[in-house]
Amino acid sequence: MAQLYTKVKLYLGRSFDFHHEIRLQDDGEGAYIAYWSDAVEKSKPTEEQLNAFESQGNDIEALDEVYRKRQAEYPTIEECVHAILDDTLSDLQTKRQAIKLKYPKV
Repeated sequence: MAQLYTKVKLYLGRSFDFHHEIRLQDDGEGAYIAYWSDAVEKSKPTEEQLNAFESQGNDIEALDEVYRKRQAEYPTIEECVHAILDDTLSDLQTKRQAIKLKYPKV
């Protein structure tokens, strides 16, 4: 199930400011929009409007998870510099490709 943040971001077509534009809250019974500023170019969405972004939100969050997993296993900048200086760049590329195969894009 896509998170409310993702669905609101898709509804707006952009990121938003948590402090001044929109505030999301969860009191233990599910997330909801606690504040929607008049300065936001679109009116506060209905539940139905947000639910229309469920599938697209799920896809985005799944892809974000793939990128997080890849990032955790990719070589560090220091390892990349050493690979360049030690002329072992092909080994580095092989490692990166193995990680991409381990965590394919969805």
